[in-house]
Amino acid sequence: MFRSFFLSKQWTMWAWPGVLLIVAGTWYQVQVNVMINEWFGGFYDLVQKALGQAEAVSLQEYYGFILTFGQIAGIYVIVAVVLSFYTKHWVFRWRNAMNDFYMSHWGKLRHIEGASQRIQEDSRRFAAIVESLGASLLESVLTLVAFLPILWELSKAIKVVPFFGEVDHALVYIAIIFALFGTAVLAAVGIKLPGLEFNNQKVEAAYRKELVFGEDHEDRAAPPTVTELFSNVRRNYFRLFFHYMYFDVAKWSYLQFGVLVPYIALGPTIVGAAITLGVMQQIVRAFGQVESSFQFLVRSWNIIVELISVYKRLRAFELGIKEPKNSSAFQ
Repeated sequence: MFRSFFLSKQWTMWAWPGVLLIVAGTWYQVQVNVMINEWFGGFYDLVQKALGQAEAVSLQEYYGFILTFGQIAGIYVIVAVVLSFYTKHWVFRWRNAMNDFYMSHWGKLRHIEGASQRIQEDSRRFAAIVESLGASLLESVLTLVAFLPILWELSKAIKVVPFFGEVDHALVYIAIIFALFGTAVLAAVGIKLPGLEFNNQKVEAAYRKELVFGEDHEDRAAPPTVTELFSNVRRNYFRLFFHYMYFDVAKWSYLQFGVLVPYIALGPTIVGAAITLGVMQQIVRAFGQVESSFQFLVRSWNIIVELISVYKRLRAFELGIKEPKNSSAFQ
């Protein structure tokens, strides 16, 4: 899964330079978010000034400030589009490397249950999921590096928070505690999902294989057999839907409540008129960025579950290269 791409001379010019380019592009996007956060602070202070007294801000000054946002966002759009285009090619090259490696051992792997699916579909999904998840993790880490000092500095103005009283840099600690709490809870709630996803791939592969045989052999894919195999598919999906239902209840309840957390923490400060509207917006946005970074596992749990399932399938598949005698059964 990794060596065929990252340790291959054939793909050296794509693998590692691609990683560096994706890191650089992600870091630039994070820096743009920092600039946008600062822009919102100045913009809302301007709005507060304009609303406080008529003609305190000219229309030209107001639209001029909005124009500066367009300048920031315009470059961001160009970089994001180019990076997305390059990343798609990079992911396909990874899939290409995996495909070449597996096909070079096709004689040993062809007897494994769902061999064609694992080469054609699982290799594609694995490369795409790892890239997506890795990019999200990288963005979370870089966002944390960029915004944590900002939130630390901005929280100096917050003297008192509910329930805790006077705590220096309280917003930073609240973001960390709330994110860790949500991660622990959702990890416990969703503990059964990886196994169910893996079982889902098993029953889907068995059903698909019988249908493929039925295309060439009249005695295969008979109604009783197909009905039984599809019943297994349906049963596993219904179990998966049920477990995702209560997981989603916990996940979305947690994330929706999280929207209110910075405003609750800022309650005494806002009521006491200790900060301006612009500073409040900067704090709320910085808090959201830091909180979201710490919530990487919470927000990515569904993708992580899928990745675990695909990894287990490909790992069992690769073991067939070393142990072809034991590779006939789905592992």
